[in-house]
Amino acid sequence: MSNHPVYTRRQFLQASATAASALMAAGVFAPSLRAADTFAPPVALFDKVLHQIKLSLENSAELVEEAGLDGVDCAVRANDQIEPVRVKDDLPRYAELLQKRGRKLLLLTTAILNPTSPHARDILETARTLGVKIYRVGFLRLPKDSTPAKQIAELKPQLRDLVALNKELGMCAIVQNHSPAGNSAYLGGNLDDMYELVKDFPPAQLGVAFDLGHALVVHGDDWKKHFERLKPHLGVAYIKDADRKRRFVAFGEGEFGQTDYFTRLKQMNYSAPFSMHIEYDWAKGGEQNRAALAGAVRESLAMLRKWVAAA
Repeated sequence: MSNHPVYTRRQFLQASATAASALMAAGVFAPSLRAADTFAPPVALFDKVLHQIKLSLENSAELVEEAGLDGVDCAVRANDQIEPVRVKDDLPRYAELLQKRGRKLLLLTTAILNPTSPHARDILETARTLGVKIYRVGFLRLPKDSTPAKQIAELKPQLRDLVALNKELGMCAIVQNHSPAGNSAYLGGNLDDMYELVKDFPPAQLGVAFDLGHALVVHGDDWKKHFERLKPHLGVAYIKDADRKRRFVAFGEGEFGQTDYFTRLKQMNYSAPFSMHIEYDWAKGGEQNRAALAGAVRESLAMLRKWVAAA
């Protein structure tokens, strides 16, 4: 017999709303109640990888518990873990499935670019009700016929409107630095451009999803000076191991563990969740199935915790 409490949907939403209010009163994420010298932010799995092998929401929650994660960074995007059109029904159900297993809906990844993006208010209001305060915006692509300065100038009015909505809802949007991939260039992949993009906005409403893996690919060792300049705007630390030549590799095989990234985060009292991304060949050339993914997630999490413990 399960020892997990059973809630009706109404009771679950009421409890989540109470928790969300408490979080908002306390700030985005309150410091840990553990010993003052303990640095152990919660770890959220970016669950795009769960959708890629077509796990149901229930099976996704089971794998998250089995792997020892604290929760998920939930992809609420078309053709991803939660379809935006179904967010009012499926996001609370997912949060409930996670809660029954002692896990949490910690972060959101969306395609939202402005308040008029499809289903934007439904997504954000539902997330707020469930206690989620931080969400990633959609990709800011850089057209070939534009320049970073021109694109930033064109985007700032949209971001200003989004910041106003975030202030109303008590939410924070984050922008990821993404290196060029294929034929796509992303605004903010160059961290000088990222600074220009976010510098004029309040960090409580618009921040940076700092992705060291992409920063290593784009900037090499210069990532440090960019991190220090962006530090006041840091919202969430994205974790994926990277080799600047091979791009993304299994945790422990790249350059991530050779940096002082976690020491820097510890020194600034970082307490938001880590968003852990599984973007290497985790099936090792074989079949992408649940067993292989569960093993890869456990191994990645163990390496991440080793890095954190050494900070």
